Amino acid sequence: MSAKIYRPARTAMQQGNAKTHQWVLEFDQQAPRKIDPVFGYTSSSDTLQQVKLKFDTRDEAEEYAQRHGIEYRVMKPKDTKPKVISYSDNFSSERVQPWTH
Repeated sequence: MSAKIYRPARTAMQQGNAKTHQWVLEFDQQAPRKIDPVFGYTSSSDTLQQVKLKFDTRDEAEEYAQRHGIEYRVMKPKDTKPKVISYSDNFSSERVQPWTH
């Protein structure tokens, strides 16, 4: 049984950083998915794929995996610096693109 530990990135639909501060332990796929020939939906006998455990720190997630004998890998987050934009930047003389209506 193996898993990955990561900190989720912010969604592309929002500007905020909600749900990006916790670390997630997510199990890897153990059994292949199968397509049902009658209904066409995809199923799997692996129920651990549905489990996502959330932790406040990376150390807590690693300790949990070690305690339960789970082989894991850590995906380091890509931290981005916040882009500071103000209303006056729209009219700056150093603006790269010209301001138009």
